[in-house]
Amino acid sequence: MGVNNLSYGADGVALTEQFEGCKLTAYQDVKGVWTIGIGHTGPEVVPGLTITQAQAQTLLVNDLSGAAACVNNAVSVPLSQQQFDALVDFVYNVGPGAFETSTLLKNLNAGDFAGAAAQFDVWDHAGTVVVPGLLRRRQAETALFNSGTSAAQNT
Repeated sequence: MGVNNLSYGADGVALTEQFEGCKLTAYQDVKGVWTIGIGHTGPEVVPGLTITQAQAQTLLVNDLSGAAACVNNAVSVPLSQQQFDALVDFVYNVGPGAFETSTLLKNLNAGDFAGAAAQFDVWDHAGTVVVPGLLRRRQAETALFNSGTSAAQNT
């Protein structure tokens, strides 16, 4: 279904690293999910687990590869590098399942780029609580997404 074959760019990686930070000892995120490194989650992440900086970077590269593949496969309209990077960071944070069933993706695949951009901020909650860090991340993703939107895409 996808029409893009893009790789995650340096601006996107910087965005992910900025918002995820790096912790070499497992911790629970705002939703209670065990996390390590630069936002890595999975069944192997358990209390007390520690990794090296090199392992954190390897996990990040592997995880971002999956998020990029999800965006390339799910999006059926051509994207700019900035739009792609914003979407990969979004998928990395919310997960592919949430993205694949989102109104953001539905709007995007319908060619409604402005409507898609407006959907980023919907994802600023952990449960029913707005999380300031998630709001800032969604605003950064929206800005990056919009910086790559041409006038033709906004019509």
